[in-house]
Amino acid sequence: MTDYINLALKYGGFTSLDRIYLEKVLDKLSDSQKMTFITPPPSVINAYFSELYQKKSPKAATTYFLELNKELALFNDHPSFEEEKPFIRLNLSGKSYGFCFENEDGIGLMFPEIPEVIEPDLLFEIAQLFPHYLVYEEENVIRMVPAIPEEVVQKQPLSALTDLYKLADGRLKLEGYNQEELIQLAQDYAGQLYYRSQNRSAMIYIKKK
Repeated sequence: MTDYINLALKYGGFTSLDRIYLEKVLDKLSDSQKMTFITPPPSVINAYFSELYQKKSPKAATTYFLELNKELALFNDHPSFEEEKPFIRLNLSGKSYGFCFENEDGIGLMFPEIPEVIEPDLLFEIAQLFPHYLVYEEENVIRMVPAIPEEVVQKQPLSALTDLYKLADGRLKLEGYNQEELIQLAQDYAGQLYYRSQNRSAMIYIKKK
C-alpha cells in the first residue's frame, strides 16, 4: 500500500506539522486524487531543480527529478506544453523547451514548445547542460540516455584537434575541441549518433545499427 503521508512529507513540500491535516484531506480522496494532491506544483519542482543544478551539479538535479518521477508516477512518454504532468522548463537558444523522463531507466525527453528542425548544434547545447548524458535524435524526438563507463581499445588522431576512439563495446567515439569539425567528420560514419560535452571537449558516439 502506498504511504501517501510519507510521500507528501518527503516530496510534496509538506512538513510534520501538516500530518494531521494530510490525514484528514487524503482520507476523502481516491488514490489518483491523493497522488495529484501531494505532487508539488511545476513551479516548485522547477525551482528546486534549478537550485540543485546551480549549487550542487547537473547530476544532482536530474537524480532528484528522476526520483520524484518514480515516487509520484510522473513519467511521460508523450509530453507537451499543455503540462498534464510537471516538467522542467529550459531556454535553448532563446526558445522554450521542456525536459521530462520517459521511464524508470532514466531515458529523458527534450521537447520544444514550438516544433522545429533538430540540428546537431541543438543536441550539443543540451549535452553541455547535462554532461552526464548522451543526447540523440530518434524519429524526430530528442532523447537523453545516461552515459556509461567506456573502455578504449584503440585511438587514432584524425586532425590536430580531433581523435577517433574505438571502444570495447563496439562503439566509435569522435572527440575534440572543435564542435563543427566533429559534426562534419561524423557524416562519414553510419549509425546512430550520440552527442556529449564534458570538460570543454565535444564528443560524438557512433553506434552501428
